[in-house]
Amino acid sequence: MSSILALDDEHDMLALMSRIISEKSSNELTTLSDPRQLTSLLEQKSFDVVLTDLKMPGKNGIQVLEEIKQKSPGTAVIIMTAYGTIESALEATRKGAFDYITKPFRKERLLRVIEQALNWQQLQQENIYLRQKLEEKTSLPTLVGVTHVMQILFEQIQKVAKTSATVLITGDSGTGKELVARALHSQSTRSAQQFIPIDCSTIPESIIESELFGHMKGAFTGAIRNKKGLVEEADRGTLFLDEIADLNPSMQVKLLRLLQEGEYKAVGSNSISRADIRFIAATNRNLPERIKTGEFRQDLFYRLNVINIRLPGLAERREDIPLLAGHFLAKYNKLYGKSVKKISEDLMRNLLGRQWPGNVRELENSIERGVIMSSGECLEIEDVTSSGLDVNSSRQEIGESSELFSMPFKEAKDTLIDRFHSEYISRVLSRNAGNVSKAARESGLKRQYLHRLMRETRLDSKTFKKDHPD
Repeated sequence: MSSILALDDEHDMLALMSRIISEKSSNELTTLSDPRQLTSLLEQKSFDVVLTDLKMPGKNGIQVLEEIKQKSPGTAVIIMTAYGTIESALEATRKGAFDYITKPFRKERLLRVIEQALNWQQLQQENIYLRQKLEEKTSLPTLVGVTHVMQILFEQIQKVAKTSATVLITGDSGTGKELVARALHSQSTRSAQQFIPIDCSTIPESIIESELFGHMKGAFTGAIRNKKGLVEEADRGTLFLDEIADLNPSMQVKLLRLLQEGEYKAVGSNSISRADIRFIAATNRNLPERIKTGEFRQDLFYRLNVINIRLPGLAERREDIPLLAGHFLAKYNKLYGKSVKKISEDLMRNLLGRQWPGNVRELENSIERGVIMSSGECLEIEDVTSSGLDVNSSRQEIGESSELFSMPFKEAKDTLIDRFHSEYISRVLSRNAGNVSKAARESGLKRQYLHRLMRETRLDSKTFKKDHPD
């Protein structure tokens, strides 16, 4: 049973609300006609929903809202107002009120907004509880989900992690394949050793053998010293081969030998080296189809596919969207030093209704963008849909760039994000004459994170100094 507080200096209004609410629900209702008694009442009990009039002597609805939010941030506050003060009610919603209703109100409207507030408040509590229980149960705080398909996934991870079995993780882009790989490693007996990830799709064919197996001095032009490969670094640990379907045929043969015998040769070496490695591979491609076309070796597939873990797309686990959105909201609040406290009901409906072709990664990017662009305590649709700096030109670029839309999804998205980061950081540094501290304050970013973005986009603050030579 939920607890509701109705606060209004008009006794007739309190009697009307009491009659309407008691007729249609079994929720516990408390009424209060003197807002000055609110402080002592809140010391005695807490409420799930508070309905408060906006105009009252002694303490107005905005002050009531602020006091309740300070003492009980999870309480949903509904503002009641006359038509002449709607603007003030809207201001209250920007300060954290759940919604407002205008007087005189219809019985159906009052009951509907109370029901919505109770549902939303219950969802917030359940999400917090489920996240805590989930982390206790799975020790996988970065993998968030309470749906049946996610519970199956967590059980698979717990069963497989302690073994040294080779695992093939399959699923669409953005479903969290590397997170699962890291979870398998962190719960394994090799967790104290290295977890080495390699993206087979991003390393040119000409150097991938050297990257994996290392090379000897003089093995090829530019090999001026011996170089340790990733396989050697992963010895006694875990090697994660992401986008394994993109591995070229000659490397597939050499990887097969490593899987079968634990043996490999550095480029330019005649001696055989051995490595004790736990292998985890991942792909968003259909490997059986690539076997039929001759693009992937069948024997390598069998070696990799000892244990198969399939990750569901976000469309298969829509019930997890509120929990995921809350998780990312907390994450990027902390990262960017923001204090966005909740996600609006309209935005949540929008998130639940989207198709999410980019899955969890796309949802995370949306919430990150929203936190950056938000200027209030509630994340709104316009915060998430805003593309940031130079909105019109950015949309035009997205809509007209045939280059982007001819790329694979992951590559196109990464390219677009890189362009945004480079353009945004360049402009904020330019406005602040290369002063990184000032640029960080203006952009709302932590200084260390701004430095990280500068490294990733290869931007040097000296370039933006006013006295920098042309």
